Amino acid sequence: MKIVRCAALAAALALLPVVLLSGVLLPSPAYSQGKTAPKDAKLYFITPQDGQKIRGGFWVRFGLRNMGVTHAGDDYQNAGHHHLLVDVNEPIDTKEPIPQDKSHLHFGAGQTETFLELPPGTHTLQLVLGDAKHYPFDPPVVSDKITIRVRQPVSVRRR
Repeated sequence: MKIVRCAALAAALALLPVVLLSGVLLPSPAYSQGKTAPKDAKLYFITPQDGQKIRGGFWVRFGLRNMGVTHAGDDYQNAGHHHLLVDVNEPIDTKEPIPQDKSHLHFGAGQTETFLELPPGTHTLQLVLGDAKHYPFDPPVVSDKITIRVRQPVSVRRR
């Protein structure tokens, strides 16, 4: 009888993360969503500076205070990995993983800098810290959005 009770308890506990909605059982959000971050965590750019004018390629260096940097997939408390948003205007959905495309760059190996080459023009950059499964933290750990202007590289004349 104890085995039956234990099995029933285990089944009930397994069903806890399920939401009952209109008689239909739907899985709840993944556990990685809403992973908490310290309220004093700060994500910022070391370089470049907001408003900076740059010629050609440039280094982007990420700063993080009161949290750690780790690899994607490593589920450590108060640690995550960087994502660089380039020319992204829409806000990040905290209930979805951060997309991975030419505007959402992932640094899942724990990198804290990158060399970036952008076409001439005005661009925005913003950092977002993601958890082991690329979800933003709760509250989101994001940098201020900065604007940079990339100028045409100086061409070298050959004789």
